[in-house]
Amino acid sequence: MAVESSKNHAEGLRLWRNARLATMAENSAGLGIVEHGALAARDGRIIYAGPQSEMPSAFAQGEIIDCEGRWITPGLIDCHTHLIHAGNRANEFEMRLAGATYEEVARAGGGIVSSVKFLRAASEGDLVAQTLPRLDALIAEGVTTVEVKSGYGLDLENEKKSLRAARQLGNERPVTVRTTCLAAHALPPEAKGDKDAFIDLVAKMILPGVVEEGLADAVDGFCEGIAFSPEQMARVFDVAQAAGLPVKLHADQLSNLHGAELAARYGALSADHLEYTDEAGAVAMAKAGTVATILPGAYYFIRETKKPPIGLFRQHGVRMAVATDNNPGTSPLTSLLLTMNMAATLFGMTVDECLAGVTREAARALGLLGETGTLVSGKSADLAIWDIERPAELVYRMGFNPLHARIWRGQ
Repeated sequence: MAVESSKNHAEGLRLWRNARLATMAENSAGLGIVEHGALAARDGRIIYAGPQSEMPSAFAQGEIIDCEGRWITPGLIDCHTHLIHAGNRANEFEMRLAGATYEEVARAGGGIVSSVKFLRAASEGDLVAQTLPRLDALIAEGVTTVEVKSGYGLDLENEKKSLRAARQLGNERPVTVRTTCLAAHALPPEAKGDKDAFIDLVAKMILPGVVEEGLADAVDGFCEGIAFSPEQMARVFDVAQAAGLPVKLHADQLSNLHGAELAARYGALSADHLEYTDEAGAVAMAKAGTVATILPGAYYFIRETKKPPIGLFRQHGVRMAVATDNNPGTSPLTSLLLTMNMAATLFGMTVDECLAGVTREAARALGLLGETGTLVSGKSADLAIWDIERPAELVYRMGFNPLHARIWRGQ
């Protein structure tokens, strides 16, 4: 892109002109496309996004960047990751390819328990160092905001260590990080199978300790037969709500325990996975405004066959986000572009749904829609500038990154 400087350079003002915009604005049809567009920002905030011909002339007094016809979208948002983890589980992948069952892998020391062991042995600095390459891969594809969950510590000190490491990522890289406490993720070895006792620990010790240090922006849990019941998750959500934290839920991934309805009952920001969600769950989510976060990486990686009910979500007006679910066991995926392709190819989501799912709806799923996710005046100037001819290319291509520039808070 060509950069020009006006004679009367206005401090803190930048203008991207000769661009095509996909604003993702809620009051626009489709992607909110502006063919001959411009975007102006001052002090990291968008002050204009629309037709270049209608832009106030004063906005041309700052630094001018000629986009040469390139497309600008909101910066991408990965709204569901387990990015903070230590080690990997490639050995389990090999075992499964050779025919080992989940139970056989677990008996060999695999599964979430192995990730717990690795994380507990790592220092906070180790966790940051191991995570940065994964974060860098997302940033290189235009990601400007990422959610990071805990959930491999499963005791107070290690959950806090995970969340502190997640917060540190935002100091190491120019990216917005939202942290989520997922202490109710799995049962640690020391719990000896007593789920109720562990939920007591989460509710009475781990969550209050995390809240006391201000380490979490939200609370999540895994509601599933192999994890925790709706009743157990409700106890965790009660504590979260009393502390003023919004909730999210891993729901209906492997069976229908009516997790979507539970999430909706608590006004959850999102319910995620949702392969087994039924119509009652979709209706409840629509009524509550709970976003359905679609995670095709895990579906692909564990060779699931039950697809999430995209048609029901469309029918009832449930908003849909799309995310990588990056984690070492079931979705070692660090490409939001490939994730969109999977959502389209595996689940039949449209180009518009996929692109909204990694911008506007992902922001909604994090409670950040007032701050980012659309190219609208007043929001953070989080942008991705692409060398493409049409937005569909961002969903269509596999293993190809057409990012030209990434702008976070105007820089």
